[in-house]
Formats: sequence, C-alpha cells, structure tokens
Amino acid sequence: MTSNTPGDVEVTNVSKHGFWLLLDDQEVFLPFEQFPWFRDAPIGKLVNVQLPSSHHLYWPDLDVDLAVDSISTLSSFPSSAKTSRVLPPESANAATRHSPYPAN
Repeated sequence: MTSNTPGDVEVTNVSKHGFWLLLDDQEVFLPFEQFPWFRDAPIGKLVNVQLPSSHHLYWPDLDVDLAVDSISTLSSFPSSAKTSRVLPPESANAATRHSPYPAN
C-alpha cells in the first residue's frame, strides 16, 4: 500500500470476483466484472495504489486512474461498508448464502 495526503487508501482483500479497497473510513468492493483491467494484475501491482488527491486513485504499476466518485456508488452494503470483518472459516458457508456471488 502507498498512502498519500489527503487520506489513506489500501487494498484489504482480493478474491476471484474482485477486491476490497479501504478509502479513508469506507471499504468498497470493486468487482472485476466492472473493472476488468484489474482481473489479471499481479497482487503486488494491485496493492500499489495511491491517492494523489481526495477524488483521484492511481495504480502506477498498472497505469490505471480512477475517480473516487466512480467507485463510491458501487457498495450495496449498509453504511457504505464503513465497518467490515473477516469471517472465520467455519462461518464461510453461512456468509456465502448471502453473497451475490456463487459459491466456489
């Protein structure tokens, strides 16, 4: 992760469906279906994300720029997913039932 003022940005999780981006106090899921240029990116390049300004995200290793507004409306989770937690493995099946994605 690379963080710059005015805030922090970090890739917190990656799955076969997309990745989670923590931007200041909001966590947003970016599905590969809507952001296909990230699908085959190596993890090291995906997690190297910068926030040059409060409205601009940049992945220098991938030469990808995104407006923060273009991703902030994606989250369909309560309170814009401001809080999240990783479920323990024994809870994974219960969580999958409510997931918008098919089980593995």
